[in-house]
Amino acid sequence: MFETLYRYSRVLVRHLNGPAAEERDRFATHCAEAGAARESVLHLASELLLVAQRLDIDGARAFTPEQIGSAADRWVRHQRRHGRIRTARFSRQRFVQVATDWLHFLGRLETAPVPRCAGADLVEEFAAYMHLERGLSPHTVHNRRWHVQALLTWLDEQHCSAGTANLEHVDAFLAMRGAQGWCRVSIATAASALRSFFTHMAARGRCGDGFAAGIEGPRLFKHEALPVGPRWEDVQRLVASTDTDHPQNVRDRAILLLLAVYGLRCGEVVALTLDDIDWERDILHVTRPKQRCKQDYPLTTDVGNAILRYLQQVRPVCASRSLFLTIKAPIRPLAPSSLHHLVAPRMQALNIRCPRQGPHALRHACATHLVAEGLSLKQIGDHLGHRSPCATRTYAKVDLVGLRQVADFSLRGLL
Repeated sequence: MFETLYRYSRVLVRHLNGPAAEERDRFATHCAEAGAARESVLHLASELLLVAQRLDIDGARAFTPEQIGSAADRWVRHQRRHGRIRTARFSRQRFVQVATDWLHFLGRLETAPVPRCAGADLVEEFAAYMHLERGLSPHTVHNRRWHVQALLTWLDEQHCSAGTANLEHVDAFLAMRGAQGWCRVSIATAASALRSFFTHMAARGRCGDGFAAGIEGPRLFKHEALPVGPRWEDVQRLVASTDTDHPQNVRDRAILLLLAVYGLRCGEVVALTLDDIDWERDILHVTRPKQRCKQDYPLTTDVGNAILRYLQQVRPVCASRSLFLTIKAPIRPLAPSSLHHLVAPRMQALNIRCPRQGPHALRHACATHLVAEGLSLKQIGDHLGHRSPCATRTYAKVDLVGLRQVADFSLRGLL
């Protein structure tokens, strides 16, 4: 790797003859293959040589974070004595970060064991029960697990456990969430997760049978809130704003079209792989985690062209099969949460008024547009991947034009 980075023989010899040259070369090669830019690898190689000179890397012993920090402090003092730095913060952080990443790559980083959270065994058992016995989706398991772990951690701070907790403890925990600014829906979701957990506990004789039934969250009314998304004209403006040659806009255009045209969820977009696009038959395969199946869609011309342009011009060369990757190094697949930062700022910049500015709002916009186009609720539900017609029925209330026609309909002459 060093031979391709350095053209001057004196610099190349310094890196080749430095300590742990083979280990440094392997790590630099690994970073380059992960998609790091050449300039980034150059800076990394220089810092690696410095780290190797300051740490006695020869041998096979592991290093602790404290030893890395001490070496970084010595390096900072050396820099200050020679008047090379004004502040020690950046130099120390850079040294510690590179040394930690390198030693972790070599398997020579000695880390303290992560302390187990309160009730970790109960949470693991509950997660296995939800996955194996209830057959719940990974997303649901993750969310319920998070709420239960938060309760058990809070109970531990109150010097209590899940087996000795009572309804007053649970009510106090939910009230605390409300004081922290949680909305009614979020608190009700937490209460539902805790009811499921204590139902599981009761089935194994660890609490009373009526404990779960006594957990009450805020009362929610069925269909109390309409799933409101931006107007379809605003969605078109949003997509049109990405019609540039900037790499991020090229990638984001493909993502916005998938969200708006197919009404995909965030997790479904980031889960797409290169193998999910059948270019010969123009088919898009979408993994539906709730249904535990793949749903096939015809690949429209606009969406297909946007994805093809992204693949040909923007997508970094990477071993990952994920369709959408980060633009800058380190190259990695996009996370579901990153789509919110992709959509919301663009909607705000275009002054698109919507109660919720995020990727899920485009799913609602897609459904509302299909209602306005006259498609049946069954067709809309199939397009959105709804498991139950009840999930689609709420969009009937969004069809204000149709509701006005019903209201204006006169029965005169029929009776």
